[in-house]
Amino acid sequence: MSILDKIVKTVRRSVEKQKRERSIEDMEINRDERRSLVKKIRSCSETSIIGELKRTSPTSGVMRKDFQPKHLAKSIAEGGAVGISVLTEPKYFDGKLEYLKEVSSSVEIPVLRKDFILDEYQLYQTAEMEADSVLLISEILGDDLPKFTRLARELNIEPLVEISKEEHIDLAERAESDLIGINNRDLNSMEIDLSRTGSILKNISNGFVVISESGIKERSDIEIISKAGADAALVGTAIMESRDVRRKIQDLRGVSNG
Repeated sequence: MSILDKIVKTVRRSVEKQKRERSIEDMEINRDERRSLVKKIRSCSETSIIGELKRTSPTSGVMRKDFQPKHLAKSIAEGGAVGISVLTEPKYFDGKLEYLKEVSSSVEIPVLRKDFILDEYQLYQTAEMEADSVLLISEILGDDLPKFTRLARELNIEPLVEISKEEHIDLAERAESDLIGINNRDLNSMEIDLSRTGSILKNISNGFVVISESGIKERSDIEIISKAGADAALVGTAIMESRDVRRKIQDLRGVSNG
């Protein structure tokens, strides 16, 4: 069983438990217009940076013992990131759903929920916690992907559709999301290859905002995915392992000071 399979199995059990404990009808959901990650990226003249908050991961272990989401989020925003991704999966990433509201209230840039979404219930949770965007992984949702993107939009949440292989391009495009993420990590072997962004992106139709995910550590990596045509980069581990998060964001952007 792959790591992804194990995570999905764990998440499915957890969601079923949450559904028994609290119904969608009991949730307080604000359906007002939210902050747009698409607009932030499109308004940026450079390859945009989305900073990711995560304390641990199955591949890197504990990245940040002193994990203070609100403080880190402010540093990421001050560094010039266009958005903040928040890991909310608890067992493998030590995340918490509540981090979304905490981060969302502390910054003005869009907040993305990054988790393993497999039940519509999780989209209602995402809306209640005031996230602006949500990650939807094509390898998990398959043909249900369009249904999930529709519901996300009904809740005024921007869906970010993630693909990691060319076979999923058509599915992602049919889901009609403006945002497509290309994961440079093979979700079964967990191996990373930055060239995956370019090889997949060249087959994606024009008009989509494309985000390169995983394995991006330095400014030179940003230049690689930018040359391949990516509009933005989602960076987690390199930021979380940095002693100066604000400075790291600036370095990734190629900014010398300020």
